[in-house]
Amino acid sequence: MKRIIAICTLLVLGFEFAPAQENHVVLISIDGLRPEFYMDATWGMINVRQGMQRGAYAEGVRGSFPTVTYPSHTTMVSGVLPAKHGIYYNTPVEPLGISGKWFWYYKDIKVPTIWTAAKDAGLKTAGVSWPVTVGAPIDYNLPEYVILPKGKGEKKDEIKAMLLESNPKSLVQEVQDFAIGKFAEHGATLDFYTSDQDKSRMAAYILKKYKPAFLAVHIALTDHFEHEQGRDGDKVRSAVVGADVAVKTIMDAAEVAGIAKNTTFIITGDHGFVDIHTQVKPNVLLAKLGLYDEAQKDSWKAYFQQSGGSAFLHLRDPKDKTNFEKIKQGLNKLPEGIKKMFHVLDKAALIKAQGDPNALLALAANQGFSFGASATGELLAPTSGGTHGYLPTDFKEIQTGFVAFSKGIKTGTVINLMGQEDIAPLIVKLLNLKLDTEGVLYPGILATEKK
Repeated sequence: MKRIIAICTLLVLGFEFAPAQENHVVLISIDGLRPEFYMDATWGMINVRQGMQRGAYAEGVRGSFPTVTYPSHTTMVSGVLPAKHGIYYNTPVEPLGISGKWFWYYKDIKVPTIWTAAKDAGLKTAGVSWPVTVGAPIDYNLPEYVILPKGKGEKKDEIKAMLLESNPKSLVQEVQDFAIGKFAEHGATLDFYTSDQDKSRMAAYILKKYKPAFLAVHIALTDHFEHEQGRDGDKVRSAVVGADVAVKTIMDAAEVAGIAKNTTFIITGDHGFVDIHTQVKPNVLLAKLGLYDEAQKDSWKAYFQQSGGSAFLHLRDPKDKTNFEKIKQGLNKLPEGIKKMFHVLDKAALIKAQGDPNALLALAANQGFSFGASATGELLAPTSGGTHGYLPTDFKEIQTGFVAFSKGIKTGTVINLMGQEDIAPLIVKLLNLKLDTEGVLYPGILATEKK
């Protein structure tokens, strides 16, 4: 009798206050997603457009500074911008030579995240190729990680890397047995058109088998081909359609798992894209000023960390006022035509943009221009294709997108412009988590609860 009363009590409570474990959130990041991909039917995102029409969407999402992948994805799951969460770039600052390392490790994040909040709440989580999650408190994790080549003829190896850093270790074998088939031999990568589909199938398997409360998936081929072709091209358009198919694969998995009615889908991205034609190499300026020498890197006094559409100045001695003034004068003496290619953010502007607090100043490129890391050759060089990394408030083309639909989402809400840090508060609300964020929860996104 007591057991029957207890069950009835839980049912009543569940009706009034849906327990977090009954709700599921699937966060899918499409690298390089632009709002027109789902707002313009000619791009072919049929499934995401259908979600947009029965849910809520943004006409633009203002990203993190710099607008690159790893800071952006950390903002999504923490609700704070890079100055606070600590993932300032894709790669660490390496004046002594670029090693190819990225910010792969979760320990580098300085704040709590959705992952930690869900763990504290006793909820199961999963991640597929989500940046900065090696060693994260994720129950089912296939992190984004690469083993770098050690010798000539070797290739970067994402497969072996995934095997080494997955959690649990058996998960890699599981997804091969039940989702995508056997991985290729050593040296294979999850690149090109099979990549998004493989990741979506792995995510679908995890969703069906383990039904995590929170699943985050990162697919990246749109970014890959926008870098190659710019904002438009046959490969870009194919990748956009492929990303839409990947989204549908994961949506179908929720149906098969019997959790679709209790699942919220959030489709977003990390940044937009800008077509480029000219590269500026600010470290060439430093070399001419005698502050950086690629032949003797251990003697460096100043270094620009390039991040696509931005570059951040680091001094070996942050209190070196003499060389700092020398650099500012050098920038100011550049020909007017070159100065029109970018604008300078002083320390106050950098703080306002919430970028790397260790940088003394930053350069933000204008449309058509990007930055390179090399300190040799001419200050300017030709380039092509597209890139990102720009100041997120400079122009609309660098904005990314946001679509949310299904459980808990109101139909018909359109947000003109939201911040990337506003995604985490929505997830926190949907899963009834506790996490301090600096983002805004838009009540108009939420469906009215039925009593």
